[in-house]
Amino acid sequence: MSALRIAYLINQYPKVSHSFIRREILALERQGLAIHRFSLRGWEGDLVDAEDFVERERTRYILQRGVFGLLRSVIEIKLTSPIRYIKALALAFRMSRRADRSLPYHLIYLAEACRLALWLKRDGITHLHAHFGTNSAEVAMLASELSGVPYSLTIHGSEEFDKPEFIGLPEKLRRATFVAAITSYCRSQLYRSLPYAQWDKVHIVHCGLEPAFYNNVDMTLPERPRFICVGRLCEQKGQQILVEAAAILARKGIAFELVLAGDGEMRREVEALIAKHSLQSRVRITGWISSDQVKQEILDSRAMVMASFAEGLPVVIMEAMSLQRPILSTWITGVPELVIDGENGWLYPPGSAEELAQAMERCLATSAEELTRMGRLARARVLERHDIDHEVARLQQLFQQALQPQRRLVEAAQW
Repeated sequence: MSALRIAYLINQYPKVSHSFIRREILALERQGLAIHRFSLRGWEGDLVDAEDFVERERTRYILQRGVFGLLRSVIEIKLTSPIRYIKALALAFRMSRRADRSLPYHLIYLAEACRLALWLKRDGITHLHAHFGTNSAEVAMLASELSGVPYSLTIHGSEEFDKPEFIGLPEKLRRATFVAAITSYCRSQLYRSLPYAQWDKVHIVHCGLEPAFYNNVDMTLPERPRFICVGRLCEQKGQQILVEAAAILARKGIAFELVLAGDGEMRREVEALIAKHSLQSRVRITGWISSDQVKQEILDSRAMVMASFAEGLPVVIMEAMSLQRPILSTWITGVPELVIDGENGWLYPPGSAEELAQAMERCLATSAEELTRMGRLARARVLERHDIDHEVARLQQLFQQALQPQRRLVEAAQW
């Protein structure tokens, strides 16, 4: 495995909502791989986990030195690899056609790719891997064209599936050596952007959980009728529907508490809706909190509730299940692959405050003994499917397989 030198590219890293990427990188390093971290941005912003501060020091940021640093990289690539630069420039122009962003953005991606390509060469990187199929995937593709280093992608959804043609997803997938999909649903959507002959390059690699997160924890259910919802306060998470459902329960005189763990661009709207329904004594927004604080909030609740309109498969659902908490969630995307209605949680249609309120009421009416049983089933299912070391072993094998064509090319050239 020593021949493998893997570079990870993420649009913003570290980030509060990207702890699953950190876990993946650290697990790969435990397997003995050398992982180089690159990010387009991320040296600013709020961090709350100590591990994220360590990761920030280990990450190189493409945009940190501004436009002059990018221009120097472009000039160096033009002088040292003019043919590769022309091919990459043509690819950037092609990616701008029908794109949701105009040509100048794609030329910026090319400049970013020039800087990354130089780093890949100087570090002796054998493979580049990018998370998400948006702009970081385009930078990875262009850097691969400039450097000759092959690349792969992990696709989560759902943003990539909202507008695949307008972000050039088919081209990014076609050129990748392999693509990791985090769920079966995700894989099916990727098939739509690939010819059948390339379907075999798409592999399911789940996001994983660390045993340290869920072992040696007192998972006894609290007596308080509290729900926890973890996630960015944004349009796709549907917290407004959740507040409307809470208002329905309040009008019925049902005792409950709701904690919204997170922050985001729609916080003021959510707070205004809470005030409109006079739910300030029942609904609390935590703001950004550390992973340890999220864990404690989950343990202090009887169940996790999600009202999302669009998701990949939320890691917080996996975390709550590992802590023996049943899940209430909309039946979207990859969620039903993990949450089984009536067995380890409740599923309901997205966008309906009434049906969400009914699910919450059913949960509140369920005995502690039954919730404990459901929680045990939840834990067993998530640990079977989302062990980090098992999933990373799959990823490591894919990296190793991606190296084989390179070796054959080198051996042929030597011969």
